[in-house]
Amino acid sequence: MTEVNEKKNKKFKIRKILNPRVKKEDILFIMFLSVLGVLNIANVHYATKTISKVEKLSREVKELQYEYKSLNSEVMFRSKQSEVAKALEPLGLKELKAPPYVVKDSTGKK
Repeated sequence: MTEVNEKKNKKFKIRKILNPRVKKEDILFIMFLSVLGVLNIANVHYATKTISKVEKLSREVKELQYEYKSLNSEVMFRSKQSEVAKALEPLGLKELKAPPYVVKDSTGKK
């Protein structure tokens, strides 16, 4: 008998919650809350996607900085006078031992 009473009580509570005489304001409020919930979920997904893009770009920038530094040091090394001389030696170009001399115009004009 107690089981029957408990089932009736549950049905009564469910019917009370699902009252067919729900006010229009209540339905509008529930719809408003539903729209806010959907917007919140969309915002969370957008923020997560944006954060992952920012992290990916940050890693890429860090990688490019390392590449820039290594290439810059390589260029600085290869542009040293001794390295340039070594690179031009197979072409038959040699470093001057005497300083260059200035050719002057005999007319005296600049």
